[in-house]
Amino acid sequence: MIRIVSFGYGHAAPPVAEATYDLRRLFRNPFHDPELKNLTGLDAAVYEHVLATPGVESLAQVVTFLAVGLHDTARGGDITIAYGCIGGRHRSVGAARRTQELIQLTGRETAIEHRDINKPLLPSSAH
Repeated sequence: MIRIVSFGYGHAAPPVAEATYDLRRLFRNPFHDPELKNLTGLDAAVYEHVLATPGVESLAQVVTFLAVGLHDTARGGDITIAYGCIGGRHRSVGAARRTQELIQLTGRETAIEHRDINKPLLPSSAH
């Protein structure tokens, strides 16, 4: 199984994973858009915003390639891929969702966890 976890660095330490991707500086933050701020990467508007951000699709494709390779090398053993952003509600959720979609196209079993999606928004000073 390939497990994908989204999380927020502002809430707790990153989860244990074979590969962790820090999205805090790489991609624009939907938090700064008043229409998206209180939504999450499970909402269509935020998901579309994240996917429309240059570089997100490329990263998801590369991570998918890596995850499938690690999974196959582990002889079918479970591996974990993690995406982190500041609050764990927007970018990391969107990137994790896209990666799961791509991995599922390979026929491998996946599980996804959005560790911090239901936690409160962090103060704007954290962003």
